Amino acid sequence: MKELLIEMIEARQLSEDDGELLAAQIKAGAQKEPETEAHVLQWLASEYELEFNDLEELEPEKELLAEFPARVLTRQELLPIGRQNGSVFIATSRLFHTEGIDTLKALTGLHLQPVLAPTEALRKQIKQQLGVGAETIDQLEEEAGFEVLAEEGADDGDLDSAAADASIIRFVNQVLKDAIEINSSDIHLEPFEDEFRIRYRVDGVLQEIPVPATIKRFQPAIVSRIKILSQLNIAEKRLPQDGRIKLRTGEFDVDVRVSVIPMLHGEAVVMRLLRQDSSLRPIAELGMNAEEVEKFSKVLSLPHGIALVTG
Repeated sequence: MKELLIEMIEARQLSEDDGELLAAQIKAGAQKEPETEAHVLQWLASEYELEFNDLEELEPEKELLAEFPARVLTRQELLPIGRQNGSVFIATSRLFHTEGIDTLKALTGLHLQPVLAPTEALRKQIKQQLGVGAETIDQLEEEAGFEVLAEEGADDGDLDSAAADASIIRFVNQVLKDAIEINSSDIHLEPFEDEFRIRYRVDGVLQEIPVPATIKRFQPAIVSRIKILSQLNIAEKRLPQDGRIKLRTGEFDVDVRVSVIPMLHGEAVVMRLLRQDSSLRPIAELGMNAEEVEKFSKVLSLPHGIALVTG
């Protein structure tokens, strides 16, 4: 318990005076000894007459989120979760780190009311609600002089330069890193008339990943960055291309097979992620029951023929 309180004081989630008060209440038997950060935050919320929200069932309005700069929300780990009686409730795990909320007040002019929430739940919701690379795209929107040209008639030199921009590099790296962390087998970047959609395939199911709406503007530079990594021709936009990327993350390497396909509203990209540390599973671990395993093994023992696997 002591280590937990020290960690939270150092992270500015708890003041030293509040830490001593909680320890005294526990010693006197007035409070149970907290086991997690959430328990301490719940106590802190009751002491300061604030709300506590575990963020389990959260559906903030997109219009509300749009009123706040994503780079500040991401960097300061803050999330608007609702509006009531002229006040906007902002989820935070650090009540005594006021810099972020003060910045939002200055930028928006709104009255902000802090709501305490666990750190990990807050980080998860920020990524889910704001989208992958929200801070990077937000920063690109504000960078003076940065403009991604439309693919039709674009100057390849300018597009190459845009693809080498540090923010575009960070965004593509973030997409790849997130996909690897959740054990995704594929990444799909799909251009539409008014949006640029990103989907990960996890356990065989394609899942759409939230991304900022303004990402559509940077679609050509993102595709060009992937082409550069794959050693493909960025000037070729009318023919399909295939390439590969070698990544190293942590203790293992990842081989990425890349396919770029021209579509009506730009080029689509499909990346297949092959982890080098993964091993082949035996038949018994493929999810088939005993009868199916017996039939499959019998087919494999035949001297000729074909086993057709269909989706």
